Amino acid sequence: MSLPLSLQLYRALVWLTAPLSGWILRNRARRGKEDATRLNERFGRSEHHRPPGKLLWLHGASVGESLILLELVQRLSATTDWQFLVTTGTATSARLMGEKLPDRARHQYVPIDRLGPVRRFLDHWSPDAAIFVESELWPNLLLEMQQRNIPSALINARMNQASLTNWHKRKAAARRLLSAFSWIGAADARTAAGLSKLTDTPVPQVGNLKLQIAALSPADVQLNTIRSRLGERPVWLAASTHAGEDDILIAAHRRYLETRPEALLILAPRHPERGGDIASLMNAAGFTFARRSQDKFPEPATQVWLADTLGEMPLWYALADQAFIGGSLIEGIGGHNPVEATRAGCPIISGPYTASFDDVFAAYREHSGVVIAGSPEEIAAALCASTESRKAGAQYALLQLTGSAMDETLAAILSLMPEEPQ
Repeated sequence: MSLPLSLQLYRALVWLTAPLSGWILRNRARRGKEDATRLNERFGRSEHHRPPGKLLWLHGASVGESLILLELVQRLSATTDWQFLVTTGTATSARLMGEKLPDRARHQYVPIDRLGPVRRFLDHWSPDAAIFVESELWPNLLLEMQQRNIPSALINARMNQASLTNWHKRKAAARRLLSAFSWIGAADARTAAGLSKLTDTPVPQVGNLKLQIAALSPADVQLNTIRSRLGERPVWLAASTHAGEDDILIAAHRRYLETRPEALLILAPRHPERGGDIASLMNAAGFTFARRSQDKFPEPATQVWLADTLGEMPLWYALADQAFIGGSLIEGIGGHNPVEATRAGCPIISGPYTASFDDVFAAYREHSGVVIAGSPEEIAAALCASTESRKAGAQYALLQLTGSAMDETLAAILSLMPEEPQ
């Protein structure tokens, strides 16, 4: 079967840029975005042997998706004798998997999407079935799996409207890639409708698996130590902020300090490498701050704790009295998932742009579980308001949103696995 033109062009571009792959990965490693000791895995090589028996391969892009994979592996390992391979693409998710995976599971970085590394990876691991989470679609990888008749599923499929529109412009390529999946389960109605049009096959809305994943808990010793040092200071968190939002949130904190002069803002950027830019903003604004990446701890006079590190969001939610969910003050991002905050018992505030999680935020708004605030004045007012009804409303909304997504997904995975191992 011939490939659509856009996929042919993609393959040609990947082939032409192949000599740059090593340089790009080493450069990313220098910036902390790759694990320098495991770059061979990105080229499809492994130090682990393929275990005997049925092997289920599960892939997710980063921490949020890998938490779903972890839950699936834990449940399936309790009910089957399968072996498990989990791949991700970030150093933070690799550390998490290294700490949490059960005995019959191992982690490896996903290979870069070149035919050589992809074939080397599949030759070595020879998975009996494969699971992909959300929207991590690598053309060469999917096409090679299809060529080898490896049954696969796309679970918790989630795409915003912009992504769906782009795929519809390349419908032939989208249909070809999606045909690699034996089963697709959508997290929301928009994705189910969009993928159904792309595939000309009904895609079920199963529900969002992230709503059924328990929040990670920070280490009790660390949490209690920090709490005791902060004392009774009111603490609020600006979680997963993006460029263009920090100055608004810093201005909101200035106004909040007029009411609560002892308050502390924990500012956690979505991309910690922006820490230097945010530090410059705070210097210009005249704030006293401490940087977590420099192992600095807030003094009593410190107004902002810049949390420019990776993998510590559970700690920040546990410390905060309430949280602002970033990615929602400027158009084009669509907000971030508020469920982690809710599961941690942290009342939330959000900006007006929440399209990426519109179903979740709609339920939160219906039950008064969130305050929508788009200016420094509105955010400061929300910080000063009572949080009890907001916290209860979010918890109730989450109960309404949680359905049978996990059970349906597990059933699909069990039906996917061939009777005999490779």
